Amino acid sequence: MSGNQMITIVIAMICIGVFHGSITAIAAVPELGSARVVFQTNYGDIEFGFYHSVAPKTVEHIFKLARLGCYNTNHFFRVDKGFVAQVADVSGGRTAPMNEVQRLEAEKTIVGEFSDVKHVRGILSMGRYSDPDSAQSSFSILLGDAPHLDGQYAIFGKVTKGDETLSKLEEVPTRKEGIFVMPTERITIFSTYYYDTETESCEDDKLELKRRILVSAVEIEKQRMKCFP
Repeated sequence: MSGNQMITIVIAMICIGVFHGSITAIAAVPELGSARVVFQTNYGDIEFGFYHSVAPKTVEHIFKLARLGCYNTNHFFRVDKGFVAQVADVSGGRTAPMNEVQRLEAEKTIVGEFSDVKHVRGILSMGRYSDPDSAQSSFSILLGDAPHLDGQYAIFGKVTKGDETLSKLEEVPTRKEGIFVMPTERITIFSTYYYDTETESCEDDKLELKRRILVSAVEIEKQRMKCFP
């Protein structure tokens, strides 16, 4: 075998390796399910979907919290530009009281479902304490790439609409408290709703979506009146 033939083979092997690596990287990106949740904040809406195949228990828990209205009147307690915007645990982050069903779900802890999905802008990643299985309802929306979090925190979804809202959050004045960068004003999640992208075109589902939004608004008003009669 001549020297030129050897060089050609080596180059071909390198190219195949690079190409295979690209395929692996593409295959590592999970597919989103059809369910969507929308957070309506005082800076705009944030919509996100779920990675069922990556973190099924986490997805089930967060989606149930959203369906129960647990994130209504909650807030983002942390906004670190280029890093994360983190939603507070609903048990202590809401201004409205929770009913018994909401409280029981909010107090559950979820086993850490760690994966090889990367922490990049728009990804949803569970918050937790030192215990890997201590996640409850707090989660972060990535505002930039954070490879040091990969494999350490459970990724369960990503933002599908509302990047402009995330950009607005990054411009909010902040203060430093220990390791946290926190907004100086409350970033409130006024209400939440959910829908399915596979059926949203149906008139019946549109009516059901409007009904859920109205019910959510009524619940918030009732809870507000309890707190501030």
